[in-house]
Amino acid sequence: MSVSQDIQREYLHRPPWYQLAWALLRKQPLAAFGGLLVATLVFMAVFAEYVAPHNAEIISFEDMLTPPSVEHWLGTDQFGRDLLSRIIFGARTALFIGCIAAGTGATAGLVLGVASAYFGGRIDLILQRIIDVFIAFPTIIIALSIVSVFGSDLKNVIFAICLPFIPDAARIVRSNALAIREIPYVDAARALGFSHSRIILRHMVPNVLAPYLIVLTANIGQAILLEASLSYLGLGVQEPTPAWGLMLQGGAEEYAESAPWVAIFPGLAIAVAVFGFNLFGDGVRDALDPRLRSE
Repeated sequence: MSVSQDIQREYLHRPPWYQLAWALLRKQPLAAFGGLLVATLVFMAVFAEYVAPHNAEIISFEDMLTPPSVEHWLGTDQFGRDLLSRIIFGARTALFIGCIAAGTGATAGLVLGVASAYFGGRIDLILQRIIDVFIAFPTIIIALSIVSVFGSDLKNVIFAICLPFIPDAARIVRSNALAIREIPYVDAARALGFSHSRIILRHMVPNVLAPYLIVLTANIGQAILLEASLSYLGLGVQEPTPAWGLMLQGGAEEYAESAPWVAIFPGLAIAVAVFGFNLFGDGVRDALDPRLRSE
């Protein structure tokens, strides 16, 4: 039998997608649930204009602090804006900032971690001491310092969120890259005269993608939480852009008793988003780490 016939037979006997989904659900139910939450957030963010029942920025003084009803499922805020619509559009803001910040931080950590492990010596020593300095400071302190000095522009907010993620990603990637550097095929590549860039890109980076993806998925939830914290303190996204932390800032204290829905629902949105990405990140870790992969 030819190779093409073997491939065709394998394709024909492949289980349908719903059986694969059911197997994943039985094997990792929490990860599948987290993936469902993440997929829901992504869907809301992409199709916010079609999903949101009202315009998220229109002010209506006649509907100020309206409790949840048929017209406004989650009520309105102090400016009469529909909370459900603002939460849906706030998912776009959270995912945009969270994904870019976490992706940039994890990628920069990947580059630094691989370079530190591959070159070693003085370069590794200097990079690790710089990383130790950054790790010594809490994440929120670094982010607050950056936006306080450079301002709360969107680019500065993203930079302030991604910078604290670089040291953790670099250290995790470096620990895996150190083991890969000692594998014989890396020594063979050096003996053949391959350039450093070729050895790093073709032999080391592909073998550290698993911890990179784990760090990336775990950091997205933390980036969303950090963006919400900055917005709540008035140093993140500014009005009238819908943002979950900004919604908490406007109603968490003043309307805690008279209109509790103003703070409850944005807080639940933040909790669900972080919870979903954490569960999904744990599932990615279990799937990519052979030590945790079940038989």
